[in-house]
Amino acid sequence: MSLTKKIIIALILGVVVGIGFSFAPDYLFSAANTYVLDPVGQIFLNLIMMIVVPIVFVSIVLGTAGLGEPAKLGKIGLQTISFFLVTTAIALTIGMSVGLILKPGKAGVFDTSNAEFSEQTPPPFMETLINIIPENPIEAMASGEMLQIIAFAIFIGIALAVLGEKTNGIYRLFEQANDVLIFIVNAVMKTAPYGAFALIASAIGDSGIEALGSMAMYMVSVVLALILHAAITYSIAIKGIGKGSPLKFYKDFFPAMSLGFSTSSSSAALPVAMQVAQEKLGVRKSISSFVQPLGATINMDGTAIMQAVATVFIAQVYAVPLGVSDMLMVVLTATLASVGTAGVPSVGLIMLAMVLNQIGLPVEGIALIVGVDRLLDMLRTSLNMTGDAACAYIISENEKRKEGKTAKSTS
Repeated sequence: MSLTKKIIIALILGVVVGIGFSFAPDYLFSAANTYVLDPVGQIFLNLIMMIVVPIVFVSIVLGTAGLGEPAKLGKIGLQTISFFLVTTAIALTIGMSVGLILKPGKAGVFDTSNAEFSEQTPPPFMETLINIIPENPIEAMASGEMLQIIAFAIFIGIALAVLGEKTNGIYRLFEQANDVLIFIVNAVMKTAPYGAFALIASAIGDSGIEALGSMAMYMVSVVLALILHAAITYSIAIKGIGKGSPLKFYKDFFPAMSLGFSTSSSSAALPVAMQVAQEKLGVRKSISSFVQPLGATINMDGTAIMQAVATVFIAQVYAVPLGVSDMLMVVLTATLASVGTAGVPSVGLIMLAMVLNQIGLPVEGIALIVGVDRLLDMLRTSLNMTGDAACAYIISENEKRKEGKTAKSTS
């Protein structure tokens, strides 16, 4: 049986077991979660996270060196950032449209008297910008500061590209390190069905049926917006710009999407996402190694959709009308914040607090959605990863076509 089928079966079994635990006595779920589900899930996550920093560093170095001259790197970097910002703005627009049409937060339905949320302040944008350059690269790797790791790796990659033959030995060492890491990824992925089962069963068992029922319309709105963004925005981009088949893209990329769903972490699923993009989608290693790690850090279309739907939901719950200027402010603030708060823990809720403050909505409303946020985070992560892969695929295909045209004209 293929790994994809095993993961799908594990996810379905995890959902069934999680729902079963919702009806079981609390002590039964507590015991199963403490001694089985949580340990298995955490071991799987630790196995994945163990290789994230090494593979991001090695991949970015190889990707940057493989792109060659710095001018080409700058051009691909500009295309990548532009794609991420445009799709994030579209995601926010879709999220708000779905929220306004479905009206998940009718006033008077939810009790807001006990809603409390302690707001965390994100660092200023300029501070985030300055901190991209690490004072100590080794410390950045030890603490998992992805933007700093990416920045340092780009410098190493540019140096290898410029120095050329002088550094062939070091370049080959990075290639061999990449082969070792890919071998480890393949070994770890054999445990993916067990990890996926444990993580899903634990998440659903912990949330309970009651929490899901009371927030059903909000969840439906978020899920619908996520599906629309994938089916419309990414499909049009893959077909129109990348000249590829969206159906084939989603079919080939599904193993990575399912892993992102079970782990709720773009970083944790990154090694597999890159491997699938390169081997199944045919994305060039140099482009995949540059675009996807960067996207895992700053591209958050799924999170943007959650923020848009949550903003409309909270406005409806508190009976606060949203004007056109408010909606434009949500799109602008959340799009810029998706880059400015990259790498900050619980970034989705922090960005949402920023958006609510910007348009004068009560931050306490976030407490209403926290209960189901863990489950929705799984779907958001899958969409975020899909956007990263779509961007890498489109850029890679365009580069192939340009080189084909150049080869024809010279011949």
